[in-house]
Amino acid sequence: MSDEVTAELGRLRDSIDNMDAALVHLLAERFKITQQVGVLKAEHGLPPADPAREAQQIARLRTLAAQAKLDPEFAEKFLTFVVAEVVRHHEAIATAQH
Repeated sequence: MSDEVTAELGRLRDSIDNMDAALVHLLAERFKITQQVGVLKAEHGLPPADPAREAQQIARLRTLAAQAKLDPEFAEKFLTFVVAEVVRHHEAIATAQH
């Protein structure tokens, strides 16, 4: 591999690493907020999951993904994974408060 290719590969990988770091930080912030939602739901006896809200979010994310030229199926799988983890956290919060 030429020095030019090696340098370009390194530059691209550095960009990927920066984006991965940003994604982790964004997810951490998202989960801080969803923890607050879980506490609020538990305090008011609301169910941990909200299927109607989840369906709205999936539809919204699929549209955003398509506009961004990202596979909407991938975006839906990603959000479904994140929401499942959020619901798990909400269930744990609800159990801890009872």
